[in-house]
Amino acid sequence: MGGDSTAEEGHSLRGPIDRAALLAIREVFNADESLATAELDDYLDPKVLEVTYDDGLCRAETARIDVQWTTQNDYKFHYTDSCGVNLRWGKHPHNNDYVNVHGLEHHHPPPDASVDPSEVEDSCITQSPEKLVTRAVLKLWRVAYHAESLSPLNAGSNPP
Repeated sequence: MGGDSTAEEGHSLRGPIDRAALLAIREVFNADESLATAELDDYLDPKVLEVTYDDGLCRAETARIDVQWTTQNDYKFHYTDSCGVNLRWGKHPHNNDYVNVHGLEHHHPPPDASVDPSEVEDSCITQSPEKLVTRAVLKLWRVAYHAESLSPLNAGSNPP
């Protein structure tokens, strides 16, 4: 499922991966989301936190959120599922001139986590601490899950 499209996007996260932040994010997922299991890809030198879901949004039977968080507090939460739906919440500089993005926080909408400059939009998540961002992602995911719709995924208020 999914893949890293960083090269395609023309932007990237600043700084090395923050292991302590990924451990804190893992704790939030494992404590607050009964459908998910969160594990580091490598415990000592992680590149990504892999969150595996036993169910997905809408008709998806399984899903995954890959999380990257850096020492510069840049992040990506990339959702992908068994129906081929992709979306991403991120905070990092971007080279593309996203006409609807006013800061570093942005959302690549489903179904394909579009990188089209006219489709990427401001993220409804504007908090910075990793635990608050994670709880916001969880809340947005849960609202969409119960609504059986992708539309609530970037429709929260701050914090969602």
